[in-house]
Amino acid sequence: MFDVAIIGTGAAGISSALTLKQLNKDFIWIGDKKLSFKINAAEKISNYPGLIRVSGKEMAETFKKQIEDAKIEITDDQVTGVYNMGDHYSILAAKGQYEAKTVILAVGVESVKPIKGELEYVGRGVSYCATCDGMLYKNKEMTVVATNKEFEEEIEFLASIASNVNLIPLYKNVNINNPKVKIINGMPKEITKEEKIMKLTINNDVISSSVIFMLKAAISPAVLVPGIEVKEGHIAVDRCCKTNMDGLFAAGDTTGRPYQYTKAVGEGNIAAHSAVSYLASLK
Repeated sequence: MFDVAIIGTGAAGISSALTLKQLNKDFIWIGDKKLSFKINAAEKISNYPGLIRVSGKEMAETFKKQIEDAKIEITDDQVTGVYNMGDHYSILAAKGQYEAKTVILAVGVESVKPIKGELEYVGRGVSYCATCDGMLYKNKEMTVVATNKEFEEEIEFLASIASNVNLIPLYKNVNINNPKVKIINGMPKEITKEEKIMKLTINNDVISSSVIFMLKAAISPAVLVPGIEVKEGHIAVDRCCKTNMDGLFAAGDTTGRPYQYTKAVGEGNIAAHSAVSYLASLK
């Protein structure tokens, strides 16, 4: 069991990892090895101390070099649930299950808010993880709503096992050329269910399938962590980045505005120190 699990590889997660490494703690860092999509996509960053008008790609490269220099490993996985087990946390992900005494959530903020009916049917026909749940619907029709190109590998995986896939891309320049994938442009409005059939309303039409995969960089905190306190869509924390659950901390965009790298880095550092203090209190 790890002392700390950091979830998310944005600026807050990076800050937490560097701090925990310096404090010689046994931790696991779970997220995308390519780092945050938001960082890589930024055009210009002009308010980060020490870096003068850099692009997001330049900042990401700087972060990667610092992570490599510190000899920190990222566990490339997609977390789908964090559960309070009383004396530790169980973390479910696409590739496995992890356990830690404390958790730092640096999971960002949803780029696309949940549509009507989405949260109601999570686990009952709506999924956020293609590799976790795809095989449950093998040889059946699937619908996928994807927010960026990063998910195209997962879409191709679903196409390899589905009878066919209805893809609603919420991004430009789709790079999928698969006869089993039907691309439908538009904005999804509502999810409903009739018996075992999931229905997605889009462009005043209704798409029917066995499952709807909502593939996006961040999901609702309330779905990710049952029991966590959320205010206006953000995780509620105090000045020490503590949530309402013992041993659970949050940092970065997920705690609310301003959505700034400087704020995220500061909170990531605070969350790491708070986690270390909490571990000390257990002894």
